[in-house]
Amino acid sequence: MSFADFKKRSQSSINELTKKIEETNKKESYTDDRFWRPELDKSSNGFAVIRFLPAPDGEDLPWAKYYSHGFQGKGGWFIENCPTTLGQKCPVCEANSELWNSGIEKDKDIARNRKRRLHYTSNIMIISDPANPQNEGKVFLYKYGKKIFDKINEAMNPEFADEEAINPFDFWGGANFKLKVRKVAGFINYDKSEFESTSALLDGNDANLEVLWKTQYALTEFTDAANFKSYTELKTKRDAVLGADIRQTTPDNTSTAETVSESGGAEAAEKAFGDSSTEEDTDALSYFEKLANE
Repeated sequence: MSFADFKKRSQSSINELTKKIEETNKKESYTDDRFWRPELDKSSNGFAVIRFLPAPDGEDLPWAKYYSHGFQGKGGWFIENCPTTLGQKCPVCEANSELWNSGIEKDKDIARNRKRRLHYTSNIMIISDPANPQNEGKVFLYKYGKKIFDKINEAMNPEFADEEAINPFDFWGGANFKLKVRKVAGFINYDKSEFESTSALLDGNDANLEVLWKTQYALTEFTDAANFKSYTELKTKRDAVLGADIRQTTPDNTSTAETVSESGGAEAAEKAFGDSSTEEDTDALSYFEKLANE
């Protein structure tokens, strides 16, 4: 660069530097815009109509299933994917098993706080979103828990002979899902959610459906081994968060997304809990017992 060019550039450098300062001072956002969540009112109620979409091009399943841990200790937060998703050992699950089988009720409470949480993620299309109508017609990723997955399974495998089995993920023979969110006994509840009657998405227009299919997000990243830390890495982080005593807790140690969000950790709550609540307790506690018997 010549000195003459340098002089010209210096005359505008204050504007460039000011712009850089503004960019630096912007709060970093941890929100993944690919994901959709229902917006809840002050009573923690919410409503939307969504359509579960089929497996993306090149994939076999329309959902990804995985586990994670999210809890707080004196050393900060532990928010990590659980390697049991991949059939591998997890140091947090092993510590939970030790606590659960100690015979001490307080230890069981600690294990419950740190249990692995079950997540599913699928592609969805928003049919109706009264709180955010700009989302309607768009494709998002949706993270949900066992309760909603059970409703999907019930639709595919109805309990009674007069009920017809449907594939909720099918473009032509699927059904819209009315998502009804309530707070019951302090916890988010989806019991009133239900599928509508079967209907073709986008009026069954194959050309439009193909375009939609091509816009779906890949699901393989959620079970990609590259997104899971090794046993040694997880144990090191667990020990850094909890210290030498696996029974160590803090007054802020929590296992509910609602409590975390109310205390100002909305991003941490979303990453750790998503739309899961307490519905997978049975699965987690059964896993503790399985570890103890191995």
